[in-house]
Amino acid sequence: MLLKRSGAQYLVDIIDGPPVCRHKPSVDVLFRSTARAAGANATGIIMTGMGDDGARGLREMCDAGATTYGQDEASCVVYGMPKEAKKLGASVVKSLLSTFRLTYSGASVPERLNHRAPCTGA
Repeated sequence: MLLKRSGAQYLVDIIDGPPVCRHKPSVDVLFRSTARAAGANATGIIMTGMGDDGARGLREMCDAGATTYGQDEASCVVYGMPKEAKKLGASVVKSLLSTFRLTYSGASVPERLNHRAPCTGA
């Protein structure tokens, strides 16, 4: 799955590519295409799961100016994917959130995006 830009719109393109990080579809492929297509206009969230799929792509989103979040260890069934992203600095530590906080709708999306923190890490 790839995110592409067409004028002022974003489109999702379903592709049949090879496995990446042993996964098909791969979160890394989606996140990397999002970094290229949307840059700072994107928000990336990596949640519970095994392995490191998504970590490098989330780092690329962060480097492109996107806001990135990770699920905190306490609310994960498996703290693999968010942990690997945190190791790369893709999830700002203060932005590791519980599932409740990730889904909290008390503030509008634009208001939440105004509270961005810079990416940290390697």
